[in-house]
This record gives sequence, C-alpha cells and structure tokens, in this order.
Amino acid sequence: MNTLLIGKGEQQAHLNLKYANRHGLIAGATGTGKTVSLMSIAEGFSRQGVPVFITDVKSDISGLAMAGTANEKLLQRVAKIGIEGYQNEANPVVLWDLAGIQGHPLRTTISEMGPTLLGRILELNDTQSSILDIVFQLADDQGLLLLDLDDLRAMLALVAEERKEISAKYGLISAQSLAAIQRSVLGLERDGGKDFFGEPALQLEDLMRTNLQGRGIINLLAANKLILTPRLYSSFLLWLLSELFENLPEVGDPEKPKLVFFIDEAHLLFEGCPPSLLKRVEQIMRLIRSKGVGVYFCSQFPDDIPSEILGQLGNRIQHALRAYTPRDQKAVKTAAETFVPNPKLVVSEVISQLAVGEALVSMLADKGVPTMVERALIAPPRCRMGPATNEELQQVRAQSPIGGKYDNAINRESAYELLNQRRSGNATSNTTATANDAQTGQKTEDQGWFSELIFGNKRRQGLAQTLSKQAARTVGSQLGKQILRGILGGILGKSSRR
Repeated sequence: MNTLLIGKGEQQAHLNLKYANRHGLIAGATGTGKTVSLMSIAEGFSRQGVPVFITDVKSDISGLAMAGTANEKLLQRVAKIGIEGYQNEANPVVLWDLAGIQGHPLRTTISEMGPTLLGRILELNDTQSSILDIVFQLADDQGLLLLDLDDLRAMLALVAEERKEISAKYGLISAQSLAAIQRSVLGLERDGGKDFFGEPALQLEDLMRTNLQGRGIINLLAANKLILTPRLYSSFLLWLLSELFENLPEVGDPEKPKLVFFIDEAHLLFEGCPPSLLKRVEQIMRLIRSKGVGVYFCSQFPDDIPSEILGQLGNRIQHALRAYTPRDQKAVKTAAETFVPNPKLVVSEVISQLAVGEALVSMLADKGVPTMVERALIAPPRCRMGPATNEELQQVRAQSPIGGKYDNAINRESAYELLNQRRSGNATSNTTATANDAQTGQKTEDQGWFSELIFGNKRRQGLAQTLSKQAARTVGSQLGKQILRGILGGILGKSSRR
C-alpha cells in the first residue's frame, strides 16, 4: 500500500505518500512523544523507499540506526493499533556532522552559499551586506573562486588594500564597514564555519540514496553543537532547501516523495529572519513540493511557524500542549484553529488532555483534502527509542557507503592561493626593480666620481686640467705633449694618435 500507518483513533490514520510532499508539522510540548512520532514516520518513509534527512538537535534520534527491543507494553500498543508484521529492526542510516566529528563532514563553498545567506550568518547590516555583494562581484569579475573562509578573507584584504579604486568602480566602501565584516568572519570561523566551508562540497544525490534492499537511506545530521550557533544552523537549512529547489527537476505530484526533510527546533529557522529572506522561504515551500520534496517542521508550538508557511503544512500531528501561561493558551487556540473540526472533539480541550504517545492527527486524503482531526494512539517505531552509543555510531559510520568521498578535505587553488601568488609576484618584481635601480645608481655614482676626478667640477680642477697646466709650464716641447696624451690615453682606456 502507498500509505504510512500513523496511528489509530476510532480507525487507523494513514499518511498518503502521494501527498507526503505537501509538507507537515509535528508539534507538542517537551516530553509528550514528539520525537518518537518523528522517528516512526521517518522509519515508515525509509521502508517505502523514500530517502530522509533529519536534523538531530538533542542527540536522541540516533537510535534509528539500531534495532529496538520488544516488551509487553510495546506489543500491547502494536496489537491495539493493528500493526501487521511488526518486528524490531534497524534502519539504514548515514551520519553527518558539519564539524566532521560525529559523522561525515558536510560542506559547501562560499560561492554556493551566496552573499545573502552568508550575510545572515555573519549578522551583517544592510550597508555591510551590500559590501559583501561587491566582494562576490569582484571575485567573479577577476575569475577568483571563493571556496572557504581563507578565500573570503583574502578577498576582503584585497578590497581593503585597493579600497579607493574598487569604490570608484563598484560603489563606496567604508573602512569601518569592511573591518566589521572581517571581525564577523573571524567569529564565524571560531564557531565552526571553517569546517563547514570547503571541498568536497555536498552533492545532493548523496542525500537521495536507497540501499540494496530498496530502503531509503536516513541521513542524520548531528546538530547538538550546531544548535549553539542558531544563525549557522538556520542558514545551513535554508541553503540546503534552496539547493534542492534550484537543482531538482520538476516532477509534479509523484506517487511518493523523492526526499523528505525533517527540521527539528524549527522556530530557530525563522527567529530574526528578515522579511526578504522569509519571503524566499515561503516561495521555496510553495514550489519545492513540485520537485518531490516534503518538508516536515518539528517544534513545540504551531505558532512558532509563520502563518504564511503554517498554512502550507497539510499533514499534521499535534501532541499535548499545557495551557499554563497566556503564551501556552494562545498556542492551544492556534493549534485548534488549524485543524478541520470534528463534531466529536473539542480540540481546545482535548489538546491539553492528551497522554504521552497520543496526538491529534489530520492527514491529506484523496484530492489533497485534509481529514477531520482524530485523537490517535501513535504507532511505535521498530528501531530503538533512544540514542545509540558512541561505539555503535562509530560502527555505523565505518559501514557508510560514502565515507571515502567526504572524509578527506580538498584544498584546490582558489582566491587565497591566487592572490598570494599575485602578491609574491609583485614583491619579487619590486625587489628586482629595486636591485636594478641600486645597481644603476651605483654605476652612475661611480661614473660621476670618476668624471669629477678626471675633468673636475665648478669648485675644483680635475686631474686632466692639473696635468695639462703642469705640463704646459714645465714641458713646452713636442715630447711633453706626447707624454700628456699617453697619460690621458692610459687613464681613459683609449689609444692615442698624433
């Protein structure tokens, strides 16, 4: 069947794979079973041959790579929901990590990130962002590749050195704004950006693999440290969604997605997001589904997601919310209003009464119409509902089919190397020119000294004049003149003739 079993209320609730690319939301307070729901759905997609990408913010999803352990309580839930052929098993998992510590390094280049998202990571203002645009344009005009942070720093140094000339051609560049960008780049490097920018850069097809049994690979990004730099985390996700949107072909509504993307702690994606960038995200969300990509946001409250995007999330699982504060009460009201009403349920009341492992569920049915909300018991995953150990994760990484492709960094010739060569070449030319000038100057100086010695200057007589006068006084004969010519000829290196 082309569906995923989500759980069971009065009847079983299924996610139709044909509409899985219409995006979704998994929401609920901490400790209500939100993570287990994510694991169950991700596992279901994998079993249907759909590749999955998940950000593991709390390091508690790695159990997807390990088989679970059956117990009486679990088997009772399986029987109650009516899951057929249930058996504990592991999933095919590939581990990723921007720092390359807990998984394969996941990199991109400065050029692929682009000035807009890079400016957001660096937290630049409008003036500084416009200067960053100039830096990228200058690199393009001079044929310089921007691959890593060394390249970016080299370009910023070039702009600082030639600021007046570049300002005249591209627009005014202030030294203060340029220095602020350089400081932000230093901070990004300190936060782990040096590992993220470089080569080999991620190839999207490596996120869209299946194993030999036809199961979709679950790509797990270790984000427990990345989450400490929210700007880098959110900008990375926006970049990856943009890459998928720009590079994948149109497929309309396929029978099942080509890739499903789960974003944990989704509110970080939108915090501090400028309106222009939010508009871009909204556009991507509207159009990326036609590329066969479904995006599922996981967050505590539905209103963590901007309303323009929340309205596009057709498949919804809402775990319990506790209405203790005015903020919680508002979230409960928002959640209740986003479901298709069910006459048998008062959603605003039930949402606070849900037990752990229960949720309000509404999925897209035939023709993409959402079903009425159901109170359902969520189906358990077959994998381990808890993190894998470090030793187990090392074994998973060792068995990865793509480890040799990304584990070793490549540093090819780019802006940093070419600009250094250019500076070295200029320095060599200047040194050579200085040496030639010194040599020429010494030669001129020697010639000037010699000329003054022989012919004298305005202040004193030269050797030739002195000898001439002495000879004229003492030797008036033809013999004296011959002696004088011989002496001068020997000094000047010329043969004398009568």
